[in-house]
Amino acid sequence: MSDKVITAEGLTKKFGDFTAVDQISFEVSKGEIFGFLGANGAGKTTAMRMFCGLSLPTAGKATVAGFDVFSQNEKIKKTIGYMSQKFSLYDDLTVYENIQFYAGIYGMGKKQIRDKADFILRELELVAERNTLVSNLPLGWKQKLAFSVAIFHDPSIVFLDEPTGGVDPITRREFWNLIYKAGDAGITTFVTTHYMDEAEYCNRVSIMVDGRIEALDTPTQMKATYGADSMNDVFLQLARKAKRSDN
Repeated sequence: MSDKVITAEGLTKKFGDFTAVDQISFEVSKGEIFGFLGANGAGKTTAMRMFCGLSLPTAGKATVAGFDVFSQNEKIKKTIGYMSQKFSLYDDLTVYENIQFYAGIYGMGKKQIRDKADFILRELELVAERNTLVSNLPLGWKQKLAFSVAIFHDPSIVFLDEPTGGVDPITRREFWNLIYKAGDAGITTFVTTHYMDEAEYCNRVSIMVDGRIEALDTPTQMKATYGADSMNDVFLQLARKAKRSDN
C-alpha cells in the first residue's frame, strides 16, 4: 500500500472562463505536515474544497486516502477531518455535546465516544468545562477543542483552513503541539495559514500564485532557493508575481 495519502496530477478547476486552480501536481505522505499557502485569490481554498470532496474538479486526477475525487467524494468526506477558522463548533452546545455530535456523525458508538471524550478532556485540561457552553470558552481553548474534535474519529488526514486566525502566539504554539502529536500518530495534516512563522513548522510547503503551485519544498530549502531569511520573505517574493485577487 502506498504511503501517499494525497495525490494530484494536473488537477484543474474552472468556473466558466476563469481557471481557479490550474494543473497542480504534488503528493503528500502519511504523517506529513503539509503547508498549503497562497495570497487571497491564489486558488488554495478552491483546491482544498476539491480534496475534501466538496467540489468536483474540471480536469486532472487526484486521490485522497486512496479515494478518487471525481467518483468517490462521499467516501472522502467520511475518511477525513476538517477544521476552519470560521466554523468548527456549535456555540450553543456544551463541550461534551459538541464532541458527542461530531463523533456520532462518523458513526462512533456511545461507549467509544464517552471513553475517548474523557481522555481528550483530560489531555486538554477541560474536564471542569465538560458541561460549559462552547460560547463561553476563550478562543484559544475553542480552537484546541475544535482540532481535537476534527480528529476524534482517527481520520487518515485532517484539513485545517486557517485554524489559528486571531489566536495569540502562545496558544498558536500549543495548537501546533497538538498537530505534532497527531502526526506522530500517523495523521496527515494539510494546513493553510496566513502566519508565515507557522509555515516554518511544516515538513514541506507549497505556495500557490494565480492558481498554480509556484514553489514546493521544505522551508529550509525554500529559503535557500530564494535567498531569504524567513518564509515571510519567500512568500512576499512569490506573491508579488500575482496578477489576480479573487478565488
